[in-house]
Amino acid sequence: MSALAAVALSFVNTGYDPAILAVLGLASGWFLDLEHRRGVIIAAIFLIAGGAGSLNGIPGIGEHLGAILVSLGAVFSGASVMAIVRTLVERIVPGGK
Repeated sequence: MSALAAVALSFVNTGYDPAILAVLGLASGWFLDLEHRRGVIIAAIFLIAGGAGSLNGIPGIGEHLGAILVSLGAVFSGASVMAIVRTLVERIVPGGK
């Protein structure tokens, strides 16, 4: 659901795009399994650090692919925050799993 929203919101500007993507990312991060959390965090770091913008140089379609990956990076960032918080709670609170 959040991936579809990221694709759609990369072409349509509602004015609330960052908030929508952040909330969808936080919700997605809650449901991440322990073994998938590290991969999502690494993907978020890569996309935010500029990996998404590397496609902008492709003529014709590059800007669109870059916009989609920037939106996915926003979703992955929200999911990463929730994954980190959930991991901390599971380690600190007894029976937090």
